[in-house]
Amino acid sequence: MNTPEQQIQAILERNRRVETEKAWELSWFRRLTILGMIYAISVLFLWSIDSHPSLLQALVPAGGYLLSTLSLPWLKKRWIQKRYR
Repeated sequence: MNTPEQQIQAILERNRRVETEKAWELSWFRRLTILGMIYAISVLFLWSIDSHPSLLQALVPAGGYLLSTLSLPWLKKRWIQKRYR
C-alpha cells in the first residue's frame, strides 16, 4: 500500500510530466519541425506530379499549418471562456 508521501510524490511526478508535454505542444521547435516536414512532403508531391513552381506552391499547406497553430491558442482560450463561464 502506498504511503501518503509516495502518493504525493507520484502526483508531483505526474504534474512534471504533464507540464513537460504541454511545453512540447506549445514549443516553436515542434511547430517549425512540423512546418518543415509539411513543406518537404508538399514539394516532393508537387514535384512528382510535375507541378511548377513546386517550391512556391508548397508554401500553401505549410503556411496553412502555421496559421492554424497561431490561431488555435486564441480560439482555445475563447472556447474555454464560453464553455466554463
